[in-house]
Amino acid sequence: MVSRAETTAFARWWWTIDKTLLFSLLALISVGLVLSFAASPPVAERNGYGTYHFVIRHFVFAVPAVITLIAVSFFTPRQVRRASLILFAGALVMIILTLFIGVEVKGARRWIGFGGLTMQPAEFIKPAFVVITAFLLSEGARRPDLPGRLLAVFLLAVVIAPLVAQPDFGQAMLISITWSAMIFLAGLQWRWVFALGLSGVGGIVSAYLYLPHVTNRVNSFLNPDTADNYQVDRSIESFLRGGWFGAGPGEGIVKRSLPDSHTDFVFAVTAEEFGIAMCLVIVALFAAIVLKGLSRAFREEDEFVRLALSGLILLFGGQAFINMAVNLQLMPAKGMTLPFVSYGGSSLTAVAIGMGFALALSRRRPGRVRFTESRRITEAFA
Repeated sequence: MVSRAETTAFARWWWTIDKTLLFSLLALISVGLVLSFAASPPVAERNGYGTYHFVIRHFVFAVPAVITLIAVSFFTPRQVRRASLILFAGALVMIILTLFIGVEVKGARRWIGFGGLTMQPAEFIKPAFVVITAFLLSEGARRPDLPGRLLAVFLLAVVIAPLVAQPDFGQAMLISITWSAMIFLAGLQWRWVFALGLSGVGGIVSAYLYLPHVTNRVNSFLNPDTADNYQVDRSIESFLRGGWFGAGPGEGIVKRSLPDSHTDFVFAVTAEEFGIAMCLVIVALFAAIVLKGLSRAFREEDEFVRLALSGLILLFGGQAFINMAVNLQLMPAKGMTLPFVSYGGSSLTAVAIGMGFALALSRRRPGRVRFTESRRITEAFA
């Protein structure tokens, strides 16, 4: 046990960290490791690898992800801002490079290779973008001479443009939704909220009309009988076969014909082998993280911390929602992983950084809290 009397960095961290968030995140990572045994072997065998090739790689990625999650949670809000700026600059350069030297997968250039390894830079720019946007909005509210909202709009355009060029509409949509939520939480007037909403609808309609990739995805979703929805159809079949309690570990059949069973459709594999009951447990874990994170953010007096923590939690929850909705055929296919559960080095590491930021920002800061309480008392008697 760690004594409250200790003054070491670890002791201060232990007594200020939000343990509900921390252990819920670690539980999700553990669930992902267990599910890798169910979802990964068929994919490895189809691609000519050893049966546990992706399982081993998942463990290899998960260990540094946990270390990163905990290490980043030691940061102060100032260190979170500085780290985000460095991460944003590096990730943006890498995203632009993918347009020229990126690895092409299924007609999109979203990956870039280094010495036999590949990474998806878009995963890393998301948490950094959220933190920088929060800083711009909070500074704009504090300093009338700084056009924070205008700079936040420019920042969104800088990020969205290369993502659309890849194309990666799923990530672009997730980032846009998170950005819009943060703008709303920053106190944007209702007329601007409606204007942004109309702009978003206009962007979606334009993408549908002029971009064949988007047109095909939407048409496949709206008219499933007239299009090739092989993976989504197999996903629904997994839920039907699994029922409430599943066929049992290793007894799944549909996963053997799901090309992305270990990444985009790991939720469907969970349904077939462990049942809808296990899927509800996973949903409950995500819900606990989102509700706890937002509850902590809404009690925060510091505008930057409130916006950054809210944005990071919404980004995390939004990605999970999109992945599960695609698995249930409630949304067009997006090619988006389930955070901390799906296989993927870029995804695991980037989500660990983002939620490490969230843990760092949600830590109790006694000195600042005492100041806030004293200010409330002063205002009450003023």
